[in-house]
Amino acid sequence: MAGTGRRAAIVGGSVGGLFAANLLARRGWDVRVFERAAGPLQSRGAGIAMHPELDAILTAAGALPAEAIAVRVDGRTAFGRDGQQLAHHARDQYLTAWSRVHQPLHAAFPPERHHAAREVVAIDATDGGAVLRFREGEPVEADVVVGADGVRSTVRALFAPEATPRYAGYVAWRGMVDEAALSAQFREKTFARFAFAFPGHGQFIGYPVAGADGSVEADRRRYNFLWYYPMDEGPALADLFTDDAGRLHDGAIPPALIRRSHLDAIQQEARERLPPAFLEPFEKAPQFLLQTVYDLESTRMAFGPVALLGDAAFVARPHLGVGVLKAAQDALALAESLDDGTPVAAGLAQYERTRLGPGRDAVRAARHLGAFIERRLEAPWSDPSLGLTPERVLELSASPPERAAVEDIQGGRP
Repeated sequence: MAGTGRRAAIVGGSVGGLFAANLLARRGWDVRVFERAAGPLQSRGAGIAMHPELDAILTAAGALPAEAIAVRVDGRTAFGRDGQQLAHHARDQYLTAWSRVHQPLHAAFPPERHHAAREVVAIDATDGGAVLRFREGEPVEADVVVGADGVRSTVRALFAPEATPRYAGYVAWRGMVDEAALSAQFREKTFARFAFAFPGHGQFIGYPVAGADGSVEADRRRYNFLWYYPMDEGPALADLFTDDAGRLHDGAIPPALIRRSHLDAIQQEARERLPPAFLEPFEKAPQFLLQTVYDLESTRMAFGPVALLGDAAFVARPHLGVGVLKAAQDALALAESLDDGTPVAAGLAQYERTRLGPGRDAVRAARHLGAFIERRLEAPWSDPSLGLTPERVLELSASPPERAAVEDIQGGRP
């Protein structure tokens, strides 16, 4: 497509930013991406549920790989604390690793337009565009600025400081294990399941994803898991995210910096609480990624020539598995709102009207699915007023909330 002469600056080089960058570039925009990290982005332990909508947007961004990137699972299965099967939701789904979405998006975007180690510290917005100012380097002018810089967004802090993440009352212990490292019994009976286990203390989820080399062939894949683990806000939570040097890490702590005492403690908890079938991957994981779980809702997504996208605007707890899909849908809506030479401010206002509702719906639906952990209940069905039977949990977690009315998600309650 011929160039439009319009310039876009994307703040954040993760999947949301790269979706926006590629979609705008394919529409003729002059796009540059600015990422605060100096080195390559790594997920360390994030799995992704693929949806037909996500495939379509990857295609529109010119980034859908020709080869298979996802592992097929036959539905979702819920297990009780003793390992007994409680329910099964027979719906095919494809699962992959975060890197298998990030890599093709990164490869599709011109490397000379992708700038690492560029931390934004200020943005001067006017009716005619914006100027980005960095901790180091020259300012950059743009007609539109897209804040796709995640839950701790600098762009959001500059334009909507009142919107801040709220701790949900639990953390996520994440890990991955090579399929070849797991026992024959686990590979035969458990590996191919999208499993939900309710051990009476939080929730455990496990499923297969592509291998470290991207392979989806048998014996070369990985098993991805996470344990939503209740933790009250306070000194114990802060200590969990403090490394041996006494540094407190905000939101996530690198695997190598989690203190040995905490690793030993969670392994002991796993032996006492997890169903036997799911203890093996937890014990064999070479490392863990530890993250806090947040809710984040913004009341605005557009500020003249500046827009928020993905986790910079809304963070839904991971129970729905729609974080990447939501960012992709935001990016597509943003690009479409600026088609045909639409003035930037008017286009972004339309983008905000289109995407505020879905963002709120995702946060609300995910909060509902995680309410039992926040309230320290043994299982979602411990409180009948939640309307969450084992079957209902599997059904709701399998579909993006935009496919169903929120009233239905919450059993008809407002």
